[in-house]
Amino acid sequence: MTEDTPTKVPEITLGFWIVKIAATTLGETGGDTVTMTLHWGYLLGTALFFTILLALVAAQIAAKKFHPFLYWATIVASTTAGTTMADFADRSLGIGYTGGTTLLFLCLVTVLGLWYWSLGSISVATVSTPKVEAFYWAAITFSQTLGTALGDWLADTGGAGYAGGALIFGAALALVTAVYFWTGISRVGLFWAAFILTRPLGATVGDFLDKPLNHGGLNLSRPIASAILAVFIVACIVLLPQRAGKHPGEARAKAL
Repeated sequence: MTEDTPTKVPEITLGFWIVKIAATTLGETGGDTVTMTLHWGYLLGTALFFTILLALVAAQIAAKKFHPFLYWATIVASTTAGTTMADFADRSLGIGYTGGTTLLFLCLVTVLGLWYWSLGSISVATVSTPKVEAFYWAAITFSQTLGTALGDWLADTGGAGYAGGALIFGAALALVTAVYFWTGISRVGLFWAAFILTRPLGATVGDFLDKPLNHGGLNLSRPIASAILAVFIVACIVLLPQRAGKHPGEARAKAL
């Protein structure tokens, strides 16, 4: 592959990050709707959303080109599954927020390490074959799950609260943005840092929307908040440019 060809993931633009943050917030409120409001519990909620995620990942890999609604549906599924999986690890397994965050961080590092060892790059610009897509979606899912656990850890164990956690993660994202524009640090590393940080930002915003007032939230209805977020995401997909990213070719991909 010697010239730029479309990948099956979107071009990384401001619109991408807007939809990503909204999707992570929906993942929090949607996951809590099933596990808490509908009383499914973390185990059954995880089984439900993980099954949906696997089906959407299979459809995404089978697709011949980038489809915006399919891609973002898979992202929402990964972030919702990430919410229930993190809650299951933190609470049902009894390892706490610190233990859950540590375990999920090691899982993500392992996936990224295997991806790099196998293919020589972890750049999203190379997502154009089934093997790379499998690594990509595994990394996406673990990063979403890690972000949930990290957000809960900072808000609860760290004592920052939901609003404080959102401010901290928002500031961290602003720092990553500044580093992107004003330094030559690896764009691949910065992408994954930003991708991970948007998850706890969305998680803390979601918790702030639906948690009780005495827990620092606004006590909004989880189903209503989820519906509003879903409509917002659909509107963004329709109104904001959704173009496939470009594969830089083998030689340039290995340099990323």
